[in-house]
Amino acid sequence: MDKIMLSADALYVGYGKKTVVGNICFEICPGEILTLIGPNGAGKSTILKTLAGYLKKLGGSIVIDRRSIESITEKERSKKLSVVLTERIRPEMMTCRDVVESGRYPYTGHFGILSEADRECVRSAMETVEMLDFAEADFGAVSDGQRQRVMLARAICQEPEILILDEPTSYLDIHHKIVFLEILRRLAREKQIAVIVSMHELDFAEKISDYTLCVKDGRITCAGMPEEIFTAENLMELYEIPVQLYKKYFG
Repeated sequence: MDKIMLSADALYVGYGKKTVVGNICFEICPGEILTLIGPNGAGKSTILKTLAGYLKKLGGSIVIDRRSIESITEKERSKKLSVVLTERIRPEMMTCRDVVESGRYPYTGHFGILSEADRECVRSAMETVEMLDFAEADFGAVSDGQRQRVMLARAICQEPEILILDEPTSYLDIHHKIVFLEILRRLAREKQIAVIVSMHELDFAEKISDYTLCVKDGRITCAGMPEEIFTAENLMELYEIPVQLYKKYFG
């Protein structure tokens, strides 16, 4: 039986006492990619933030590598799990390399002094996302798409077992969307990282997914393998697309 890296059982997520999405159940193993799809505002980001420990769950359980999320310290979590959210960070006076180097801080101790091995990890991560030429550029001055690639390099530097990404291709052009997704697939397969990602680009989501959750109206409306989920009937219902428009744009 495959090792389960992260699981949710009867999980309820939201803000304060207000549930946004309820009764979420899934398991993900090393090397797998789980995608969340659904309309804007359905609660995909809330699910991801709760899985990452940024929001307190309202009910149910989250288990990371056989341990409840409550029993894992923040430092332990930072070594096991990397997160790339949609919020744009604007660090003051930091180069792209500085931002990527911050991904090594869980390993460097209180003074944040990087070893040669740490620096090589940073260089390799920036090369992987095609940002090495921008290493000394001001992070605040590069494009949104370049910032997104820097944040992925930062996440790679953490050497996580689980990678959580919220709409990571939003600001990327078509070339870098494909490069980004190829990197995710390679990280999952070669480094056996469990990847959980929300996406709007359904054609890309279908190609990289091992398993998909559809989020709508405060619940998981369906879940399964790509061939089960990415059907005309499911997508028309999920996104409330009239038949004639679906045929026009997707037929």
